[in-house]
Amino acid sequence: MSGNAALIARRDRLLGRNMSLFYDDPVHLVRGEGVWLWDAEGRRYLDCYNNVPHVGHCHPRVVEAITRQASTLNTHTRYLHEGILDYVERLTATFDASLDAAILTCTGSEANDVALRMAQAVTGKTGVIATNHTYHGNTAAVSQLSTRMPPVGGFGGHVRHVPAPDSYRPLGGEGGEAFAAAFAAEVEAAIASLQESPHGFSALIIDPFFANEGFPDLPQGFLDKTVAAVRKAGGLIITDEVQPGFGRTGSDMWGHQRAGIVPDIVTLGKPMANGHPVGGVVANADVLNAFRKAFRYFNTFGGNPVSCAAAMAVLDVIEDEKLVENARDVGEYTRDAFKRLAQKHAIIGDVRGGGLFMGMEFVLDRTTKEPAVALASRIVNEMRERGVLMGKIGIHQCATKIRPPMPFSRENADLMLSVFDDVLSGL
Repeated sequence: MSGNAALIARRDRLLGRNMSLFYDDPVHLVRGEGVWLWDAEGRRYLDCYNNVPHVGHCHPRVVEAITRQASTLNTHTRYLHEGILDYVERLTATFDASLDAAILTCTGSEANDVALRMAQAVTGKTGVIATNHTYHGNTAAVSQLSTRMPPVGGFGGHVRHVPAPDSYRPLGGEGGEAFAAAFAAEVEAAIASLQESPHGFSALIIDPFFANEGFPDLPQGFLDKTVAAVRKAGGLIITDEVQPGFGRTGSDMWGHQRAGIVPDIVTLGKPMANGHPVGGVVANADVLNAFRKAFRYFNTFGGNPVSCAAAMAVLDVIEDEKLVENARDVGEYTRDAFKRLAQKHAIIGDVRGGGLFMGMEFVLDRTTKEPAVALASRIVNEMRERGVLMGKIGIHQCATKIRPPMPFSRENADLMLSVFDDVLSGL
């Protein structure tokens, strides 16, 4: 046994056989820089998938910030230190004025767990609503929200799932206002169900870009009726910004700003410190105080000086390198090119996304919109074989997930598009 086979066997033995791996032929990575990755044989890959290295793999300013702070001091938040305060001030300045305080964690899973408890502390209720094709992390609490892998013993009675928005196959068969009203009606029904239960209703948690649902193209104001229904019932709006946040969608710093809503609680994760484990929960001081009164909470590593230095460097790079503007420009350029590819390749049923978070949905027939699930997997694997890394996602698992590091350029997009055209032409 040699090469990847030996490494996979060792991995299975030491880490367990059920750890997931990308691609039929997994990639053994040894180095990254900017939007590029290299494998153990020296082959270079264009990274069109990873949002964790948000400002690029091994960005020198982030590396320098981590190195400098790690060589000076690293401890927890039961001591005074300016680093966490400077970072939270800088971070909350990017939000609506009502979102002015934060708790720092190590992961998005922890952040969402804390957010659910914040909603419980404020409302005195435990019932929560999520879509039926979502993912919010791995703790016992948030794993109750994910329908792809139902928890042992089934979902708790405090959870209600509503149909995920799908702009290609809209709920009720109509788009626009009717689509928005249909989604709001599902949320209202879930609220009523929880209010009739012993749990009551505390919160609706959504990714405002609906990333795992396949990032549907939603009309402006789509969530307005839903937000109104939640607020009328006394519940809180939690937006999970792990995937669309930090300028990813190109139009705004945050996905909820793009959606035109102001949530009560915002959760952050993966890209926050370019791969250094940092997460966070942003709310207002009243919500944070209610949470700390109801729950004794301390996170040893959350908000440590090294983490805050890394996270601050990410904000610096986003601003100085104008990465939100780049996401808007390159995203529009790439989606326009995808639409031209759709005129050539009938397998492309839909093109959608925003900024540097986009993709195409593959179908066997544009009239029936039958998902091309097997072909989508084949396409992603063939792209990998040709040196372009991406994933697939969506309700039917037939949409490409293209979410590259934010310095991704038009030249990088041209390479990806050329390989895409070749792969689709060879099907």
